[in-house]
Amino acid sequence: MDDVPADLAEHPDRLRWNGKYGDAPALSPPHPLAERALALPMPDGPVLDLASGPSGSALRAAGAGQRVTAVDISEVALGRLGAEARRRGLDALITLVQADLGTWRPPHGYALVLCTGFWDRAVFGRAAGAVLPGGLLGWEAFTEDARVDRPGMPAEWCLAPGEPAAMLPDGCTVLDQADDPATRKRRILARFPGRPRPG
Repeated sequence: MDDVPADLAEHPDRLRWNGKYGDAPALSPPHPLAERALALPMPDGPVLDLASGPSGSALRAAGAGQRVTAVDISEVALGRLGAEARRRGLDALITLVQADLGTWRPPHGYALVLCTGFWDRAVFGRAAGAVLPGGLLGWEAFTEDARVDRPGMPAEWCLAPGEPAAMLPDGCTVLDQADDPATRKRRILARFPGRPRPG
């Protein structure tokens, strides 16, 4: 990805994540939430991977024939993901979007929305609004306990007790929810009301 949007050129999150991804392994493995979700029935529709990084989950979904939109603020991460997608012959299935999730608005119509390394209450609300009836949402983020080890972490980056399950729309079914005391993260996989219509 060569053309950085002008509004992101000096964005501190872009600069920070580009620096982190510059020293990181080329790709992350598929997240267990993605693996579990992709094994379940879903309605016709694409996958949305938010704060994707160089996402093995996006590649796993595309490898299963799903169209994927991967959104991240870091062009370094998206460049790595795009290069690997081309190497695997999956680039026609993966759309890369460089954006600040604080301002980006997803369209409605995703069979699966994933976010496994980011928390913002407003972003979660918009993501939930993008899930199709019968679709799935998988999310993982730090809990408030993470601030014990990282006292400089802002509280708004952490899940409060009961979140994000308490923020799901009425009628959602929580399929999996667990806290990992080692990482101080909570994950959730939920199905939205409605019947999935497989393709």
